[in-house]
Amino acid sequence: MINIRATAATAALLCFTAFGASTASADGEVNVYTYRETKLIQPLFDAFTKDTGIKVNVVSASSGLEQRMKAEGANSPADVLLTVDIGRIDEAVQAGVTQPIKSVVIDEIVPAQYRDPDGHWAGISMRARVIYASKDRVKQDKITYEELADPKWKGKICIRSGQHIYNNGLFAAYTAKYGEAKAEEWLRGVKANLAQKPSGGDREVARDIAAGKCDIGVANTYYWALMMNNDPEKKPWAEATKVVLPTFEGGGTHVNLSGVLLAKQAPNKANGVKLIEWLVGDKAQKIYADSNYEYPVRAGVAVNPTIAGYGKLNADPLPIAKIAANRKAASTLVDKVGFDN
Repeated sequence: MINIRATAATAALLCFTAFGASTASADGEVNVYTYRETKLIQPLFDAFTKDTGIKVNVVSASSGLEQRMKAEGANSPADVLLTVDIGRIDEAVQAGVTQPIKSVVIDEIVPAQYRDPDGHWAGISMRARVIYASKDRVKQDKITYEELADPKWKGKICIRSGQHIYNNGLFAAYTAKYGEAKAEEWLRGVKANLAQKPSGGDREVARDIAAGKCDIGVANTYYWALMMNNDPEKKPWAEATKVVLPTFEGGGTHVNLSGVLLAKQAPNKANGVKLIEWLVGDKAQKIYADSNYEYPVRAGVAVNPTIAGYGKLNADPLPIAKIAANRKAASTLVDKVGFDN
């Protein structure tokens, strides 16, 4: 049973911009629930308002938004849910708080592997789950995910909890590709190679590599860029490490999404669709690339130079929907092998 992020909606809110008591449709507004930090996405909303004249009202939370929307029911003011990782995207769909996004624009711009076959969600940017490696102690610049279970890495790998949604996505992708038996064997091999009990976050993976506690670790692409460019205190951790884009054997690099969903009750549905379509436009995709250090889903939009410095991303072709379908199995395997113990 997945227990990745279950908290009460009433305790979830970190930031709330009131929509007012009425949920009646307002032509000039769109209401967004989001797990993204407001400071990271406000430039997007400001640009959208400037382009369209539509005001964006925001509820920002760290967890519980699906439960909140479900509890609000027909009175929910939410038009759009903006979130990260297929884990949270899938939880929203399973909660029954979304409706299909019927948009030719989305269908034409967002590749099929980054869209829900039933239309309930679409990716608007990508992040890859990669390897941070010690510049001094790791000379190789290529690695496969399968290789993480190779005994040559015994005592040399750092990673956050196996039940965290970012790792759940990677483990679910492995399960989708190879089946549960091989995924279990692989997870046991990775666990045997850990330098310490899974802990902390992706930034701490870089910290521990810099401190010599491990040689390699698993983390998302954007954290390294944020440390290098936006956080002077953590910049030494980035400087001590390098980013390696791993691949599956015969495949590519595992990617996950920042995604968008249309709320089931959406009182401002038309404006919600306008925002969703705007988010895959050139301007929004460029903002995502430069301010959030993510990969655009729209073809032809340049990747931020820091991210481009990792090398060319060859994304694995596995549809994100298939990863979502294997999340529960991957979570169960993490517990079965005692990965976090």
